[in-house]
Amino acid sequence: MAKADRNQVLRQLPLVVGGLAGVLLLFNRLLTPELTQSQARSDALGVILSAVLILTGLLWQQVQARSPDAVELIGEEGFELAPSLPDAVRTELAWASHLLLTNTATRSLVVWYQGKVLLRRGILGTNPEVKLGAILQRVVEKQKPVYLVNLTLYPGRIEFDFIPENTQGVICQPIGKDGVLILGANAPRSYTKQDETWIAGIADKLEVSLSYYLNDVAPAEI
Repeated sequence: MAKADRNQVLRQLPLVVGGLAGVLLLFNRLLTPELTQSQARSDALGVILSAVLILTGLLWQQVQARSPDAVELIGEEGFELAPSLPDAVRTELAWASHLLLTNTATRSLVVWYQGKVLLRRGILGTNPEVKLGAILQRVVEKQKPVYLVNLTLYPGRIEFDFIPENTQGVICQPIGKDGVLILGANAPRSYTKQDETWIAGIADKLEVSLSYYLNDVAPAEI
């Protein structure tokens, strides 16, 4: 179920106040048997203020950004690591996933590397296995991330059956030539450019660690 827009009341307030003030001014004018000059000036000022409030409310409807509609992802919360991983890799994956879950819109994430799922964390999908479809294959082959801002609009969403079925937005970030980091959000268009840059940096850090501990390749000097 989509969450209510928290700013809706604020945007409607000038419209309600301006409209109510205008109605009250009209009733006051109709019920006044004899109109004085001072009251006429007050009524004119009140009409102007009411019109300004209504105009402000209409402008706020257009100008103020609406928060993306968020949903409660379907699934159980969990934290799963592949068995027999080195302690250093387990620590690295736990650290990276914690940062992503607590500092971005990510609610579900999966790390796939060398044909295996190394990590699932957050709200888990029903399918624990990852089979690379067309989108993930392209990410790994071209070494370029893909951001699906509104997953429900993409026919290719069927390949993401390993994350919650009502996931709204997905980032697929390559981890070198052997892996991919899949992040699922509970609202469309919820990742910023800064988030994307930060996610890419974390994926690069994971690539160094995974290639060193799982491939016995010395990490490049930074």
